[in-house]
Amino acid sequence: MAEITELIGKARDGDPDASARVFALLYDELHRLAAGQLRGEPAMRATSLVHEAFLKLAHHGALAVNDRGHFFAVAARAMRQIVVDHVRARSALRRGGDLQFAALDTGALHLAAEQRDEDLLALDEALIRLGAVDAPLAALVEMRFYGGLELADIAEQIGRSERSLKRDWRRARAFLLHALAGDGAR
Repeated sequence: MAEITELIGKARDGDPDASARVFALLYDELHRLAAGQLRGEPAMRATSLVHEAFLKLAHHGALAVNDRGHFFAVAARAMRQIVVDHVRARSALRRGGDLQFAALDTGALHLAAEQRDEDLLALDEALIRLGAVDAPLAALVEMRFYGGLELADIAEQIGRSERSLKRDWRRARAFLLHALAGDGAR
């Protein structure tokens, strides 16, 4: 843990070798999170997502994170952006109709794999609105839904109690479900 924190500091200062070492040390955990989101899809997709996320994180040679918890929060956001960009590229945004949104317990990559593009794009828009109202709640959704982290893992990463995160998770879900119901009614 101390080694990762030290390497993150060096990476933040622009050391490309430290960035690569952080990636190597955390690769298995990132891959496990991505594969968990795919729920049985080919492992190569998880590998591609992890590599794309790292490239996005290490852009310009500096990994701008403070510690291991921050790394996973930023990685979850990068995975979200990659998945949403992939969905946007794959199909044009189609609004309206009978929008059936999956439970927030389903992973983002699972929705993308099922080609539920409208659902994923609607969630992204709702998440942007949530971020404007309450950025920590939006970050929690990113870490849980896009990063595949359990509440216990998130609590450990950000130094909050799991109980308080459960309350936040309920609030975030309520906000997003309300926002999505409004989108589906258009």
